Amino acid sequence: MEGLSVVLALVVLVIITIGMGIRIVPQGSKHIVQRLGKYHSTLNPGMNVIIPYVDQVPYKVTTKDIVLDIPSQEVITHDNATIIANAVAYINIVSPEKAVYGVEDYEIAIQNLVQTALRSIVGEMSLDSALSSRDLIKAKLKEAISDDIADWGINLKTVEIQDINPSATMQKAMEEQAAAERQRRATVTRAEGEKQAAILEADGRLEASKRDAKAQVVLADASREAIERVTQAIGEKEMPVMYLLGERYINALEGLSTSDNAKNIIFPADLPNAVKGLLNR
Repeated sequence: MEGLSVVLALVVLVIITIGMGIRIVPQGSKHIVQRLGKYHSTLNPGMNVIIPYVDQVPYKVTTKDIVLDIPSQEVITHDNATIIANAVAYINIVSPEKAVYGVEDYEIAIQNLVQTALRSIVGEMSLDSALSSRDLIKAKLKEAISDDIADWGINLKTVEIQDINPSATMQKAMEEQAAAERQRRATVTRAEGEKQAAILEADGRLEASKRDAKAQVVLADASREAIERVTQAIGEKEMPVMYLLGERYINALEGLSTSDNAKNIIFPADLPNAVKGLLNR
């Protein structure tokens, strides 16, 4: 019985040892093999054989694309404006042994690199440029960190700017500035409208005055011509002239009687003598 137990124990030990020596690596992963504490090899997807008890697999690295979320941070632009920016980086591990032995934690390292590069890039830009130049920031970010992470066996496929917005304080200031600018434009537009209206009104009054003056001249010329014709027609006789002037005199008095300020209008009893008085005769 004791011999049988020993045989069974040996069989189990052999099975366990064989199991430890066979490693199945899934697709999309690579395993790092250490022999006696030192890097030995990298296991590719599929079935691999290692030396039990001597070789160990302390690291299992994915070869799929990794999405790294870069936390939001406050960034100060060249014109001292504060904005909130965050990004997302897409990386791929091409050399797993460099990724695990070249840096303590490659994810944290890449996040810090992107944040530092983002602060540096935006710090050289104005607020308006930073808010409208995502593609430029993206290109500069990729250029800034690609070489650094290549030393860790990692390829930066792309980096995208998710959000880049003014801080709450800056956004409030921008809204107030925009409101003030709209108010200023409205005031200028209103003042310009009033100016144009005043100019048009003045032009209208000037034109009306010119037309009134021309009408006065025309009426005066007509009256002068009428008097001259009447005088030529009657010669030295004064009755027709007195009639014409008397008619104008009565019309003038009638106009005075219809005025709002008129109280009482007294007509002269002797109209011919009144007209003669106008003629100084």
